[in-house]
Amino acid sequence: MRKDFDQLNYYEMLDITPNAVPYEIRHAYNAALQLYHPGSLVSYSFFSERERREILALIEKAYQTLINDQLRQEYDDELIRRGEIEARDESAPEVKKPVSVFHISRSPYVRTVFVDGDALKNRISQSQVIKDILARNELSGEDLKQIRTELGLTVEQIAEETKIRVNHIRSIEGGQAQQLPPTVFLKGFVKSYLKCLGLESVEELSVRYMNTVSGLK
Repeated sequence: MRKDFDQLNYYEMLDITPNAVPYEIRHAYNAALQLYHPGSLVSYSFFSERERREILALIEKAYQTLINDQLRQEYDDELIRRGEIEARDESAPEVKKPVSVFHISRSPYVRTVFVDGDALKNRISQSQVIKDILARNELSGEDLKQIRTELGLTVEQIAEETKIRVNHIRSIEGGQAQQLPPTVFLKGFVKSYLKCLGLESVEELSVRYMNTVSGLK
C-alpha cells in the first residue's frame, strides 16, 4: 500500500509536480489549508483533531520550504540524491494547475442532483447480488464496483457526491496496491464511498475492505 501522509515528500503533500512554479505552490498551499481546516465540511469526518494538527504542520513546513528558493533547491538536491525526483528543467517548467486530493467546488451552492438515499436502500434490499457480497467476510474493490454497478451509479456520480477525485475512486475499485491513495486518505475515502452507496454498517464494511487491501503486494 502507498505511503502515509507523513511519509510523502513535500510535492506529494501539496499534490503538485516538482516543476511547480511559485503561483502553483501558493495555490496548492491555500487549497490544503481549506481542506484540513477544522471547519472543513469536506474532510471533517476523516481525521481526528490530533491528525489535523499533524497534517497542517507538515503542510506548513512543506510550503515554507518550497516557496523559498534556497530551501527548495537544497530540498530538491536531497530528493534527487535519493532518486525520488529528477532534476528540474528550469528552461521549460511544466505548467499545470495543482489538483487537490478532493474535488472542492468553487461554489458550494451548486450541486448535482444525486440519487435519493431511500431509493438506494430500496434497491439494496431487493438485490440478491448485493446481499451475497455483503455476506462475505472480505470486501474487495471489485466487490464495491459490482455493488455500485448494481445500484446504477457512475463513478462520476460518486465523485460529485463525495468530492473525491475520480482517479482515486477507480483505484479503490481496482484494488491495485501501488495506485491506492495514502492510508490516511484511503480510510476516509472508503467510508465516504460506502455511505454514498447507501450501505449500512459502514465501519464494519470499511474494516473488511482495509483488511483485504492490506494483504495486496
